[in-house]
Amino acid sequence: MQQLSSTLSIKLASKFSPKWTSKQQGYAFGLLGVLLFSGGIPATRLAVLELPAIFVGAGRAMVAGLLAAVLLLLVPVVKPTRRHLAGLVIVAFGAVFAYPILSAVALQQMSSNHATLISALMPLMTAMFGAYLGKQRLKPGFWWCAVASSALVISYNLSQQQASAVSIGDATMLFACLCCGLAYAKGALLAKTLGSWQVICWALLLSLPITIPVTVWQFLQIEASTVSASGWYGFAYLALFSMFLGFFAWYKGLALGGVAQVSQLQQLSPFLAIFWAHWWLGEAIQPLQMMVALLLVSLILLGRRLA
Repeated sequence: MQQLSSTLSIKLASKFSPKWTSKQQGYAFGLLGVLLFSGGIPATRLAVLELPAIFVGAGRAMVAGLLAAVLLLLVPVVKPTRRHLAGLVIVAFGAVFAYPILSAVALQQMSSNHATLISALMPLMTAMFGAYLGKQRLKPGFWWCAVASSALVISYNLSQQQASAVSIGDATMLFACLCCGLAYAKGALLAKTLGSWQVICWALLLSLPITIPVTVWQFLQIEASTVSASGWYGFAYLALFSMFLGFFAWYKGLALGGVAQVSQLQQLSPFLAIFWAHWWLGEAIQPLQMMVALLLVSLILLGRRLA
């Protein structure tokens, strides 16, 4: 089934762009994954304003895990072996538990813009973990572009808000991004043997014995009448897109295009989040934001050429 999925993906890509290379397909899948992930922070902020952070973090993983279980039952796939178990545990720890729960806790104490500032460091973390785990030797030019793009995002966000002392929320969000970067990198390596979407599905399935009881326990403490539709919409987005479908495209992109290179597309996430925040929260889009985004894309493309 994995070979069939890969064959269909290649045929579809060839139909629309016959000259696409494996790396170009990797960037296309990676961009789709980033687009789906980019709404995660605004959606989390919407959800935690009315729902408990632990419920949001564990619940999104539980819903996605149940969907993964159904998919794995319906589609015949090769089961992971004992040699895959340690890697799947790492993916589950970082992408299923640490980031969803810790980011939800952090966003109870900060705005989505402030959290976006910290999450801008995730591409660099993913690239470093990817290069280390994959034993890749990248040219200095790539790393200079990676650092420059991270510095650009951080500088822009700092210029848009008043300086504040580092809080527990900042440290929590930073650790969440560190764990997620590790999970992204490890998941990309597993995707080469297990398949792109299979990695997150098995990690989610492995996590169900924990996410189910935690979610049920938290749900019983919620007064449903006090939660508006927007709170549930934010939760639904996290469960379906950020926790499930986004990983299908993301791991496929990392496996095809390389972890260090494709991970830099995450730099676009803060600016894509601007559109989500405008749509959901009514925040204005400033021309300066678009100018910085264009410069950011230029750095990503330059880094790709220098890798």
